[in-house]
Amino acid sequence: MNAIISAPELASDLAGPNPPVVLDIRWQLGGPNLRSAYEEAHIPGAVYVDLDSELAAPAGAAGRHPLPDMEVFGAAVRAAGVSENRDVVVYDGGLGWAAARAWWLLRWTGHPSVRVLDGGLAAWSGPVESGSPSPSAGSFVPAPGALSLLDADGAAALARTGLLLDARAAERYRGDVEPIDRVGGHIPGAVSAPTTENVAESGHFRPAADLADHFKSLGVTGTSEVGVYCGSGVSGAHEVLALTVAGIPAALYVGSWSEWSQDENRPVATGPDPQ
Repeated sequence: MNAIISAPELASDLAGPNPPVVLDIRWQLGGPNLRSAYEEAHIPGAVYVDLDSELAAPAGAAGRHPLPDMEVFGAAVRAAGVSENRDVVVYDGGLGWAAARAWWLLRWTGHPSVRVLDGGLAAWSGPVESGSPSPSAGSFVPAPGALSLLDADGAAALARTGLLLDARAAERYRGDVEPIDRVGGHIPGAVSAPTTENVAESGHFRPAADLADHFKSLGVTGTSEVGVYCGSGVSGAHEVLALTVAGIPAALYVGSWSEWSQDENRPVATGPDPQ
């Protein structure tokens, strides 16, 4: 099934006999959670899920947004009404990064039908509601492993044998600036592929054919093994989503640069070239 859904399609599905579970994943890097904004106005029936506490473990040696504890994650999505036999739609405030993190986690843990609202809440022109709904508990039990996952060693190897894409801004890839992590630069062999290049000015994904051509220009071939990393596994999930829209499977290195750069024994490349 398609990994994204348009706002009109979501409105139609919500009015149908089997409406999807809708999750609100609004989030801001380094700031307080956006539950208050959610409670002020959200898509009717949507349930808020907090990225920092429910879609990630506490920051540490494994990076800023390590994989969440499966008990915590499972409890959070079940409380939001998620079951394995019911479609799920996730959205955020517009960038799509946080929604993509939820999409990737649900798909990685075995949910068969998850889509991201293309363009996020900004694309929604239907009614909104305030407050917090109380959905019936779902039954989804996470079973990790349905999508490919990379660790640091796997990312280093893939940069040599396949194609490892760096989803961060180009200036961070080059090492010109590094506002968050210990050092700037990139994993040696990784190719710069800012996730912002996957969307139009409206915030909607570029058409699938355009995305396929874009990734082909970066080195994706029919036989390429592709991996993605970013700063902490959030915007990288958005790049994996874009690759999925283009029909290209890709693995995610969740620890990403926030894990890699903490280890002084890991090599760091700088400048515009992969090596």
